[in-house]
Amino acid sequence: MTALDETDCALLRAWSEDATLGAGALGRMVGLSQPAAWRRLVRLREAGVMEDVWLDMDLQALGFGVTVFLGVKLATKGRVSLDDFERAVTAIPEVQTVEHVLGLYDYRLRVTARDIPDFERVLRRRIMTLPGVGDVEANVLLSEERRPGPI
Repeated sequence: MTALDETDCALLRAWSEDATLGAGALGRMVGLSQPAAWRRLVRLREAGVMEDVWLDMDLQALGFGVTVFLGVKLATKGRVSLDDFERAVTAIPEVQTVEHVLGLYDYRLRVTARDIPDFERVLRRRIMTLPGVGDVEANVLLSEERRPGPI
């Protein structure tokens, strides 16, 4: 895809603020008709600019009061251990994101739990028993500010 124009950027900004808006509402916000806005959204999706639409739930309201970021360093390196670790960690429902990173740790996990004892249970019984897990560092989320993307 070639560079995005100002209208594409305006559409993406508006949609990132409220992904429930349809093409008609988005078009009105940026000065396009519904069909023109819809065509642009289809083109952006087909070009891979937009991959998925996510439902953002309030985890506190659902009873998950603790979010912890874990840095995980694998004890053993190699393709088999990476694949085995990724397959096993993605099967844990409390693990919300799995990021393979470069640096001190091999993976960064976002883990949600009801409270600290629940997190300890997940850590001890599920995460620490995964194939290849070595060092683990935990950072408890105190607050979070959502920022719009760079567009």
